Amino acid sequence: MTHPSPQLAGTWSHRLAVVLAGLTFPLIWVGGLVTTTDAGMSVPDWPNTYGYNLFLYPWQTWLFGPWDLFVEHGHRLLASLVGLVTIALAVVLWRTDPRQSLRIAGLVAVAGVVGQGVLGGMRVLMDERTLAMIHGCVGPAFFAFVVTLCVVTSRRWRSPSADMPPRAASGMKQVAVVTVVVAYLQLMLGAVLRHMPAGSQPGLFRAAVFFHLIMAAALAVQVVLLRRQAGYTGDAGLATRRAANGLLALVAFQIALGSATWIAKYGWPPLVASYSWTAGYVIRAESLFQTHVVTAHVATGSLILALAVSLAVVSGGRVRTAASGRKLSASAAMELVA
Repeated sequence: MTHPSPQLAGTWSHRLAVVLAGLTFPLIWVGGLVTTTDAGMSVPDWPNTYGYNLFLYPWQTWLFGPWDLFVEHGHRLLASLVGLVTIALAVVLWRTDPRQSLRIAGLVAVAGVVGQGVLGGMRVLMDERTLAMIHGCVGPAFFAFVVTLCVVTSRRWRSPSADMPPRAASGMKQVAVVTVVVAYLQLMLGAVLRHMPAGSQPGLFRAAVFFHLIMAAALAVQVVLLRRQAGYTGDAGLATRRAANGLLALVAFQIALGSATWIAKYGWPPLVASYSWTAGYVIRAESLFQTHVVTAHVATGSLILALAVSLAVVSGGRVRTAASGRKLSASAAMELVA
């Protein structure tokens, strides 16, 4: 198999990966909107839409029909576009990238997007909350995987800097991996809360909220540690420190969104509910405020996971570069001795 120049191959694969990431995040947002507005069963069949082929459903009915139909059918159309771009990226990687790991990653991405589509379809056909919860957990993982593809197909990844101190890179990799684990566990707890049946035992709900808060605190501490570790990376780690700063800001924003989500869905906490300035607040189910705050909380969780994964991948690449530099130095020393 002949390949074009690495620069040309990397440029096209990177562009497609960025486009895919740019489409996947809105898809997660719209998917969250489907759950928030309880629009998941507004279209009872799959893969068709009320008997029509997905792409041939009358656009007038979609755009000017009920809101639930607009959101759910739009989610399916956007998911189809994400699937097509994923296939295109896999084809470009397979035909142009000399790295076998990247070609396999393209196939994994296709398998992931197909599996996620099937999960969504089965959730509709079976009207099963558990499948909806799994569907809500797989989407952010796929988004994080796509962001990883953006990183490893970039020019910076192909021309890594070996200036970052190896110890700093190794320490940052360890902290970043733990951050990824905590972020995903927190996301899963959030999915459990979102898809908990209305008739669940109050104790189960309180336990889920308690662990969600505990994991939020753990994630905040972990991100602070990650930012501190990024401070040891020297001049070569400027972009990494900026990403860590962004992650810290996202976590702070997410905590604020989580508080707003509780107020939007359940009212003011007991500690402040007795004050006069909270007395006039009335919960309005599926109001504009509630819908957008809750959905933003879900989407920001996916951003946090993706950024944490990218930092773990970048720091891992720095460790690899440092190890390669040590091997080259050792080889050069052996040659001088010989």
